[in-house]
Amino acid sequence: MTNIVRIGQLVSGACLLLAAGACNSTVAGTASPAPTSVNPGADVFAGLNACQVLERLTAGEGFGPGENISRRNECDVLKPEFGTYGLALDPVQGLDEFASSNSGVVTLTINGRDAMQANFGAAGCAVAVEVAEHARAMVTVSMARTSEGAQACPNAVTFAEELEPLLPKVQ
Repeated sequence: MTNIVRIGQLVSGACLLLAAGACNSTVAGTASPAPTSVNPGADVFAGLNACQVLERLTAGEGFGPGENISRRNECDVLKPEFGTYGLALDPVQGLDEFASSNSGVVTLTINGRDAMQANFGAAGCAVAVEVAEHARAMVTVSMARTSEGAQACPNAVTFAEELEPLLPKVQ
């Protein structure tokens, strides 16, 4: 593992929470949208494992197994010579917290949901997707080579677009 990838993992784990989607399985291996309503104050990601979601979304793309990177529900997967994708399910912090803890935040829409994007390091990007006022799913991408850093945000946006249909719909 290159030092750049290790630094990217540390930065993504230390500075950014990754949050990802919820899904129910009605048939083994077949994802379906999560419940459309969640009790107020409940963990909108209860029962979801970021590593399982991340591994499902990156299956067949050459990424290794998910590695839980903290006590929180966040995970990274590594693809040698490419980089690291990360995912965190944060039931406490929303987009306001993302905006206040990152500089150069860009406002986006991911499949109709409010989202924000921020660069980190020379080859990293995070996209936080709103799930509720105080809950977000965040993906991070850390490219293995700084020369490929310009691809981090497009990759993160694409990954967030793939994740969004799996996120719970909270009213």
